[in-house]
Amino acid sequence: MIMVGTMVATLWVIGWAMKVPRKARWNMTIFLIVAVMVGHLILPDGHPLRMATGGDARLWAIILGFGVLVWLYRKLLSALRDRASGDDAAPATVVRSENFSETELQRYARHIILREIGGVGQKALRDAKVLVVGAGGLGAPALEYLAAAGVGTIGVIDDDTVENANLQRQVIHLDRNIGVPKVHSAAEAMRAQNPFVDVRPYHRRLDAEIAAELFADYDVILDGSDNFETRYLVNETAVRLGKPLVAAAITQWEGQISVYDPHNGAPCYACVFPKAPDAGLVPSCAEAGVIGPLPGVLGTMMAVETLKIITGAGETLAGRLHIYDALYAQSRTIAVQRRSDCVVCSGADERI
Repeated sequence: MIMVGTMVATLWVIGWAMKVPRKARWNMTIFLIVAVMVGHLILPDGHPLRMATGGDARLWAIILGFGVLVWLYRKLLSALRDRASGDDAAPATVVRSENFSETELQRYARHIILREIGGVGQKALRDAKVLVVGAGGLGAPALEYLAAAGVGTIGVIDDDTVENANLQRQVIHLDRNIGVPKVHSAAEAMRAQNPFVDVRPYHRRLDAEIAAELFADYDVILDGSDNFETRYLVNETAVRLGKPLVAAAITQWEGQISVYDPHNGAPCYACVFPKAPDAGLVPSCAEAGVIGPLPGVLGTMMAVETLKIITGAGETLAGRLHIYDALYAQSRTIAVQRRSDCVVCSGADERI
């Protein structure tokens, strides 16, 4: 018995030192116990190895069965938690008074003293509804800063779950949430950061069937998706409903961002990128890599542009495409214009 316990402890210490994942260490422990049980069944009674490892396979069967029961109990609790926070559950409603509470005034004080925002602008933020498409590299920082800034209602749609490889850059997600839907992981972080905001997670893929109905309930749309099919769908839906769109994209060391708003004279996404490039020309982050802080830079800029749209502060990137090269610490902004022959936004002014 002591011999097996020592082997298990040694296995865990070595695994910890070599940074072996916890799941792999548990698998090795189970394999060891099963091997001991098999040895007990094969070796004759009184064999020294049997005596040194407990003497009876039934003892290890009880220990293994108890471990399985604990594992099943934890899985049941996790399933109940996911069900309670799932899309079918009624979202918790944030009760707001007409005036800001003392806590809110202190929280947003640095905004309120800004001449361009003030109390009126902060009230506009609290009344605003913003939808973020994607809770990954770009969505993670955008969601965090939108919640921190006091945007009253924040929706987030994504069908993905948190993976270990995401944590190098998707800072809203924690290690303990690996395997959890990204929208629920992000919602948990936003609610913990600011209980005064209403977070609406949608754990599903955005498609044409739901896009229009979903977008209609929001004032500003942010696109942090990682594929052109979704980007064009987001743009077409935003144009059709007259919603300003803040969109960014990243790869390796470079990112770009703009505000697409043809109903206010700016081009739409399809004006600037009328056709998706060949798949081989624009590899994904998984294929080409990406420096960790880069999505933080662009995602935070998305949040800034959104706050300016809502409060009317300054000038947004509408009509301009901002390109950031992190490798050489260079930024440049180029003018972009609407195309009269754009298949998406030509005649958009007359639709709304």
